[in-house]
Amino acid sequence: MIRVLSFTNHNMAVKSSKSSEKPNGFAYSREQFQQLIEDTLGLARKVGATDAAAEVSEGMGLSVSVRKGKLENVERNRDKTIGVTVYVGQRRGNATTSDFSPKALEQTVRAAYDIARYTAEDPAAGLPDAEDLATPRQAKRDLDLFHPWAIDAEGAAELSRRCEEAALSVDPRITNSEGAGVSAQQSHFWAGNSRGFRGGYASSRHSLSVSPIAGRGNDMQRDFWYTSERDARDMAKPEAVGRYAAERALSRLKSRKIATCEVPVLFENTLAAGLLGGFVQAVSGGALYRKATFLVDSLGKPVFPKHIDILEDPFLLKAKGSAPFDDEGVLTHKRKIVKSGVVQSYFLSSYSARKLGMRTTGHAGGSQNLIMSSKLTDPKDNLKAMLKKLGTGLFVTELMGQGVNYVTGDYSRGAAGYWVENGKIAYPVHEITIAGHLGEMFQQIVAVGADAYTYGSKTVGSVLIEKMKIAGH
Repeated sequence: MIRVLSFTNHNMAVKSSKSSEKPNGFAYSREQFQQLIEDTLGLARKVGATDAAAEVSEGMGLSVSVRKGKLENVERNRDKTIGVTVYVGQRRGNATTSDFSPKALEQTVRAAYDIARYTAEDPAAGLPDAEDLATPRQAKRDLDLFHPWAIDAEGAAELSRRCEEAALSVDPRITNSEGAGVSAQQSHFWAGNSRGFRGGYASSRHSLSVSPIAGRGNDMQRDFWYTSERDARDMAKPEAVGRYAAERALSRLKSRKIATCEVPVLFENTLAAGLLGGFVQAVSGGALYRKATFLVDSLGKPVFPKHIDILEDPFLLKAKGSAPFDDEGVLTHKRKIVKSGVVQSYFLSSYSARKLGMRTTGHAGGSQNLIMSSKLTDPKDNLKAMLKKLGTGLFVTELMGQGVNYVTGDYSRGAAGYWVENGKIAYPVHEITIAGHLGEMFQQIVAVGADAYTYGSKTVGSVLIEKMKIAGH
């Protein structure tokens, strides 16, 4: 039986800091970044820009991988960049540099200005309206996003080995491994524009993953599992990750093909976030103003069944999609994106909003934390209960390919998973294709499980769709 595990590991060496002046390990302080922004905006005014925006950032990290107990890779990254956008009326130019010297900044601003002067006017171009920007107090909202991980290459390799060893020791049928790895990343930035916005913060993201292989010869299956958090102390223990990855690989042995059919399909919670992502793509500004989406003019219209709600909350502490403001400095808001199946809001930047004759929704850079729920969900609707609701049909645990056409809504993906009969897993299946139309799939969501899983910035339980076409043999 497939299940999703969540464990807290208190044994990882973690050093947490909320210092806003000079975050741990960085070469530049908050004050230095602030001065760079003021200098850059000043240079933009000096060359004749009517408006300007700039952002400076620095990132660093460590990535380590092992395979079959042996160290494979150790990578360290450190990068910095400053980008400036210059407006000359409604002409826009952009340039970036990784050189923070005064001369380089001046050259970068001049390059952006020259690009703007020779670019065609765009009526939608321009900074966000001042009333939409986050105030200094709002921009300082602490969302607990920065937890640097004091781990070295040796420690990361040891965690990776523990994870892989746990996977390999589950069962003799786990015969190989594609390896395990640890990544520890952190960054900080500061941004500002000529309409008064100033803001920035530090953030971190860490992960541990493993990919074991089960079986031999023609019956070999791989699977993987991972844990990823802003705070390494919140990650699952390496042994738990390894064991679960091995269980997933083992459960896929002796996979079969199935005959072509049309049946109910249950998407595992780890994949259901992809359906939510498809909705976001279809109601985002760029697709809407280009009319490159099957959900044009869907605002105020039912796209999902009445029992479906989608909440966006950019203020969840430690969450992957949390932010006090978007990439343009526009204040973010907690809001219902979908209420009782009806679309309440698009995902718009200032530019796409102007193209549509609307107001920005604070989504330059994408959506924030999205949570899909169903009014029909019972707290007892775990995976076992969802399989019972599925009855006889397909439980999908892996998708392959990029077969989603957001212009037409057509959906066709390679898939693997399990054939379910009378609410119980009968056997694993592979080499199949599931097909449908996203609009119909959204409308045919019968149930959402209580087994909520957060994938990146999207949280949703397993999703049961009334019927889809399965292409088998």
